[in-house]
Amino acid sequence: MKYQATPLDRRFFERDPLTCARDLIGCELLWRGCGGLIVETEAYSAQSDEACHTFSRPSSRRFVEEHPPGSAYIYLNYGVHWLLNFLVKGGPEDGFVLIRALEPTRGTPGMCRRRKSNDLRLLCSGPGKLTQALGIDGSGHGVDFFQGNLLTLRAAIATPRIAQSPRIGISKATALPWRFFIKDNPHLSA
Repeated sequence: MKYQATPLDRRFFERDPLTCARDLIGCELLWRGCGGLIVETEAYSAQSDEACHTFSRPSSRRFVEEHPPGSAYIYLNYGVHWLLNFLVKGGPEDGFVLIRALEPTRGTPGMCRRRKSNDLRLLCSGPGKLTQALGIDGSGHGVDFFQGNLLTLRAAIATPRIAQSPRIGISKATALPWRFFIKDNPHLSA
């Protein structure tokens, strides 16, 4: 897939989480020279979504208030895996987009070394796997990527065939069809 030369800007994240999550599918995500095609995302609403951290964590609600759209919301899930989310705000509702899976395209030797695996299909096929492969940890939490050069997001020129389903790996608000992915892509998390 080919990408536009111009990276996405902050306005991309100034809308609702569902639209943003869908539109991130097919974009290229690069973190310190490693990355790939975003093949799977999930949307979370900061207002009324029981599965969103803002539902039960005052610190997450403060994060939404204090940070600009596009900021990284990175947290340690169950004390095991770092998960990469982007803050979405300025549209009809605020929230987060979780990056669930990538199709690796750049810097794969380093990603394979960090994951201790050479199977490209499984390298970034889940939110914890992709942060491990890219070397993302809590030090990126709250970082405004539009003020630095740690991360680049570029839009795809072609629109991939996108499917939608309920979110996975959560125990609340499980019926909401807020998971987006490239249909039949071998790099998906599930």
